[in-house]
Amino acid sequence: MRIGVDTGGTFTDVVAVDERTGEIFTTKTPSTPANPADGFMAGIEKVGGGPVTGLVHGTTVATNQLLEDRIADLGLVTTEGFEFILEIARQSVPDGYGNSYFWVKPPRIVPVHRVKTVGGRLDHLGEEVRPFDEEGATLAARWFREQGITAIGVCFLHSYANPAHELRMREVLEREHPEAVVSLSSDVLREYREYERSVTTLVDAAVKPTMRRYIANLSERLGLPFSVMKSNGGVLSAAEVVHQPITTVLSGPAAGALGAALIASTAGQPSVITLDGGGTSTDVAVVVEGEPSLTTEGSIGRYPCKIPMIDIVTVGAGGGSIAWISPEGTLKVGPKSAGADPGPLCYGKGGGDVTVTDAHVFLGRIPPHLLGGEIPLEREAARQGIEALAGKLGLTPERTATGILEISAFNQCNAIRQITVKRGLDVRDFPLVTFGGSGPLLACRLIDILGMPAVIVPPDPGNVSAFGLLTVDVKNDYVRTYVTREPSADVLADVFAELEEQAVRALDREGFTSPVCQRSADLRYYGQAYEVRVPAPPGPPDGEWQAEVVARFHEAHEKLYGYGYRDDPRHAVEWVNLRVSGIGPITRPSIPVRPARSEPPAEPGARPVSFEDDGWASCPIHPRATLFAGDVITGPAVIEEYGSTLPLHPGFTAECDAHGNLIVRKEGTAQ
Repeated sequence: MRIGVDTGGTFTDVVAVDERTGEIFTTKTPSTPANPADGFMAGIEKVGGGPVTGLVHGTTVATNQLLEDRIADLGLVTTEGFEFILEIARQSVPDGYGNSYFWVKPPRIVPVHRVKTVGGRLDHLGEEVRPFDEEGATLAARWFREQGITAIGVCFLHSYANPAHELRMREVLEREHPEAVVSLSSDVLREYREYERSVTTLVDAAVKPTMRRYIANLSERLGLPFSVMKSNGGVLSAAEVVHQPITTVLSGPAAGALGAALIASTAGQPSVITLDGGGTSTDVAVVVEGEPSLTTEGSIGRYPCKIPMIDIVTVGAGGGSIAWISPEGTLKVGPKSAGADPGPLCYGKGGGDVTVTDAHVFLGRIPPHLLGGEIPLEREAARQGIEALAGKLGLTPERTATGILEISAFNQCNAIRQITVKRGLDVRDFPLVTFGGSGPLLACRLIDILGMPAVIVPPDPGNVSAFGLLTVDVKNDYVRTYVTREPSADVLADVFAELEEQAVRALDREGFTSPVCQRSADLRYYGQAYEVRVPAPPGPPDGEWQAEVVARFHEAHEKLYGYGYRDDPRHAVEWVNLRVSGIGPITRPSIPVRPARSEPPAEPGARPVSFEDDGWASCPIHPRATLFAGDVITGPAVIEEYGSTLPLHPGFTAECDAHGNLIVRKEGTAQ
């Protein structure tokens, strides 16, 4: 068995593939936020089966620590004279604040009194200007030890060009403060821009102790090696992840985007938008020609993280998102969530707030139980909560519940617009793949609001992220800054050779004998502040090779921003970063084919469902397991399965394709 386990805010999802038969098993179990390893082990036990030959884990441990701002006992060592690097940060003001007069910078990840400086200086080429101050380094290390600060980030000026001073600082810390967990910027992000490199290094140091405890706990309880999903769309063994935990900060959402990309490509749709609706949040991404978009300009909460990660936008719009009334008397939904414990009112576990799930239950759009009956739902509790909220708003309960779902749908639409319109893409050109336990619930409204051509709902949508974990190659990223307008073929060759050697060495430790190295480069027009990354071909980086990379840059820049300077010699092209991704390919599970129907369908069940503000009607209820390739369901209807539900509104159809996906369209829309 190969097993994928994705720990979400509400449920832990498990997918297992029998490598002998190709058969796929899926299950879910409630998450255990107090100790995520408990939910993980419960999910593994539910699968059972034969011996485990591979296990991949998507985890939110690092993500949640950052989102909840649980940063403590963290210190920074930087170059003498640069102690205020975190205070100065960047001048840009976040959207929504108008201008800097109304924006107060949030607290720094490390307060200035926990920043220590050490003498010594390198220039931008890595040449030593002033020698490393061993005595000052020793005093700094002893101060951290005396203060009980056990997680330390080290970021010296221009260490991307030469890590020598940072390596010596680590030696001093190991000697003087052996209990400390240390992260070096030259290990975490060997790339220029001091502020982002400092914060990225500090985030790595902050999550390292938590991740090490979690991985050690899991390893002890499992008794077998396993891998962890990374934000860049690859996986890494647990033994290696403890040395670079920052690479896991978007672990679960990245797996979902990759799983959805494979499912959509198999269905003949290589370019799609993916929407992962969970209990706490909704994550959206864009997939173009089978590959999710990558970025190094991401952030987790308020912390910029310049590591390569799948370009995902997250909003607090999940099944557990709480409906509340603002001081102005208007209805709001999210971002606060009831999570798994206590959960929505209908869970009957002591929750006191109306949630999106309660609105669905009240309107009859989801069954009176979850997970095939494992979690019974109390519709009466949901009804009482909705009626109480409706009384405060002066609305009918039906209109209140519909309003909650409408606000949630628009929150999801805003996330989709951020990932498309803001990046120059037309949302109407992309089908939407919805998955996650709550992902399909608002599919019809998203088509209406955004004008999308179709929504694809995969089989077992609640387990797509866990399935995605089994489709992922091992992948490591390496970067080196090289800023020049006249690149030297020899320097390019040397840097790429060094990065590729690092990649091959790491993959060799993972047991791969035939790794693949992919090159890319960050370029910009001279005078610009930010770069565009383009793939670089293999082979010697001679003049012809460089011309090909520059041509790709012109094309990518024009596609992104609507203009380029391909034939204008006044605008020189500047090279900034060279990158190598080392990939260890795996064998992906095959997606089974759904047979066509050979006998007439059974009569569906029925229950009262409301699809309008005040209208109730008896609605057909179709178990998804009874659908075959070619079957078409016309709304109003509800299609139910073990881990999720698709409410099909009036005026919509859902067709089951050859792989069991439900293709949802407005009636009369061209296929």
